[in-house]
Amino acid sequence: MGVRRTAVVKLVVSDEQRDALHRTAEQYLYCANRTADYCWSDTSYAECKTNKREVRDALYADLREETDLQAQLVQAAIKRAVEAVKACVKRWKKGQRVSQPTFTAETIDYDTRSATFYRNKVSLATVEGRVEPSFVLPADSPTPYERYVLSENYEFRESTLRYDATTDEFYLNISTRRIHSDDEVSEDTGHSDQTVLGIDLGVNSLAVSSTGTFWQGDDYDHWCREFEKRRGEMQRRGTQAAHKALLRLGKREEAWRKQYIHTIANELVSEAVEHDCDVIAFEDLSDIRERLPYAKWHHVWAFRRLFEYVSYKAPEQGVSVEQVEPTHTSQRCSRMDCGFTHDGNRHGEHFECQKCGYEVNADYNAAKNIGVRYARKRQHKLRSSPKSGSGDAPVDVRVNGGTLNGESYQPLAGD
Repeated sequence: MGVRRTAVVKLVVSDEQRDALHRTAEQYLYCANRTADYCWSDTSYAECKTNKREVRDALYADLREETDLQAQLVQAAIKRAVEAVKACVKRWKKGQRVSQPTFTAETIDYDTRSATFYRNKVSLATVEGRVEPSFVLPADSPTPYERYVLSENYEFRESTLRYDATTDEFYLNISTRRIHSDDEVSEDTGHSDQTVLGIDLGVNSLAVSSTGTFWQGDDYDHWCREFEKRRGEMQRRGTQAAHKALLRLGKREEAWRKQYIHTIANELVSEAVEHDCDVIAFEDLSDIRERLPYAKWHHVWAFRRLFEYVSYKAPEQGVSVEQVEPTHTSQRCSRMDCGFTHDGNRHGEHFECQKCGYEVNADYNAAKNIGVRYARKRQHKLRSSPKSGSGDAPVDVRVNGGTLNGESYQPLAGD
């Protein structure tokens, strides 16, 4: 399978195009939520419907009648909902808490039949027919759009239209796949080196990188408490004026939280670029509520949004985003000549290895482990590929004062 790359472009839309896209997103989300309602069962995961063909056969005709969406968009909405239900069923089988998927963010999935790309614009299917918004592209060439979407070496796979309410802008996340000739070595299965930035998410520090940069959560927590306090005061008044003020406050709070996480996402991507990282590795957030039982709803919201924002911001800088299994990343010693794993190694924000005595901030230790886990995962993939040769291409983890990889240890500043 070819290497996948994503280009993110901002669209220039007229008022008429904006209205058409909003109406299309509204009907698309209606189809996705209708599908989730049909597929979901509160009683047993065995009763949830996860067969795409069967679900499509049951709902497609009705959804075409109930909406003005093009056929491909109806099918894309059904597919999105079925995949979300399937992911919930997978977690449910493991005994994790799940609930019926709901879709609220204004996003639409486009394929080769519903989106056509040109050099400076795109043709998108909408409920008002085709619209052709132009692109806002950086002055520096080649842009990611030129390198991947317009390149003969890559083929268009799919794209996601995304509306950002904080900036009132539309963006396209365009996914491509590299096409390989017989004599070409895949850059993901050959000998390409990679450098990864590990990211740990937590309550005290919203994010910590393997380079030792901390994004503290104190300010975020403070303002979330302030908003909560003001909401409580307005709810106690119970007047119509207080109700209207409460609605305005909710919109301000949502805009503030989104902007706050956008800022952290921008800084995180800049950290990766500054340290020449090709990959940003997060822990898998699927069971984040179980792993952080004391995290409040706004913490979990922040983790998911941060991953989402980085996932579309990073590819603009040529950096991919991956997730790894989070098990024991907080209890494992990140020194590569140790690796001892024990629950007693971590004490709150402090990590002290009971075997080698290594002491460090617990979140920084976890961030390094996340990076190392990705490195080992990729090196194992390279070795198991029939096209990989020896598979010894290094995957380095960028850390404070040096690098780590899954195979060797290099002395680090402060170790």
